Amino acid sequence: MPPAPVTELHAFDEVIDVRSPGEFAEDHIPGAINLPVLSDAERERVGTMYKQVSSFEAKKMGAALVSRNIARTLESHFADKPKSYRPLVYCWRGGSRSGALTHILQKIGFPAMQLDGGYKAYRRHVISELARLPALFAYRVVCGTTGSGKSRLLLELEKAGAQVLDLEALAAHRGSLLGALPDQPQPPQKNFESAIWFALSRFDPRRTVYVESESKKIGALRVPETLITAMRASACVRLEVPLEARVKLLTEDYAHFLRDPETINRLLALLIPLRGSETVTAWQELANKQAWDQLVSSLLTQHYDPAYLKSLATNYATAPTDLGFATADLSASGLQQLAQDILKANPET
Repeated sequence: MPPAPVTELHAFDEVIDVRSPGEFAEDHIPGAINLPVLSDAERERVGTMYKQVSSFEAKKMGAALVSRNIARTLESHFADKPKSYRPLVYCWRGGSRSGALTHILQKIGFPAMQLDGGYKAYRRHVISELARLPALFAYRVVCGTTGSGKSRLLLELEKAGAQVLDLEALAAHRGSLLGALPDQPQPPQKNFESAIWFALSRFDPRRTVYVESESKKIGALRVPETLITAMRASACVRLEVPLEARVKLLTEDYAHFLRDPETINRLLALLIPLRGSETVTAWQELANKQAWDQLVSSLLTQHYDPAYLKSLATNYATAPTDLGFATADLSASGLQQLAQDILKANPET
């Protein structure tokens, strides 16, 4: 049975990545499950023997390890699969690791297939598609100063049936100096790109895609250049929210800092080159006093708002096709209503 091309990923009951857990963690096909035929340590052992002894000895040891691991998987994951179960199996380049599992599954009677070219072919496909897909869509870029509820609004738009590309959710970061999520590291760059490709590949080009007014980087991750270019050429949804409402929302979203002034002060120290030691020291004193409303208000008016408005003027300049909405109600019901108002003002073509 010939291997399947990367364009047929959707045609299988399950996509199985047999690479080691470390390889899988760096990036994998969205939705794939990891059933490694070699662990990270085993893969290293085989690689060392290949370099230091010979390819023949390495293959013998690798075959024994792979066989044991596949046997365990057959007794667990595949034990209850029906004969019609049709998985797609891949490894690094569509070679011996995925070939071993695919061969055994086929001999059992499953219509299993191997991915042509493996992960390397998939990765080339993602790079190629990210150079093509972003230009196919019409975007509405949600703009608003920090604390305007842009991320929450995207969620409400999605609930209302709109196509939403939530880059901060995919990047596991809120996009600012204090934007790291507690106990959730950012994914690797390749994994982030896979998530963007997967989202775009499922959208309908005839319908609007809503996205937040991001910069080129979200935390440590880079947004694909083609996507940023398309976003910056798009019409915006501009939110106007009073300072008091923004402070309230931010103290909710960043509640983890309220328990850890030491962490916020360490991060605030990074702003000294931009805002000066006197200003930053004043912010740190507010954090030590747990004067959160005062701190957030001062950070917004003295740092975040000026920086955001300057970036907005450069990257998302006002256009006649923009839509403007003013609200002080950032509650769940308020944002739900705002989402409905936006969709009414921007009906799908």
